[in-house]
Amino acid sequence: MHIHIHSHAKERMKERGATEQEVKLTAQHGEQFPAKFNRAGFRRNFSYNSDLAW
Repeated sequence: MHIHIHSHAKERMKERGATEQEVKLTAQHGEQFPAKFNRAGFRRNFSYNSDLAW
């Protein structure tokens, strides 16, 4: 499956701390649901591993 990630989506990925690999895995293996404009959305949970101390 070829997956193209638009520049706007890449900006949102940075804001959310997501990687391209995570996005591709979600599109390939995540839960699919109906989205606006007759499109499909996908979701999947990933573990968050951060070295940042709050």
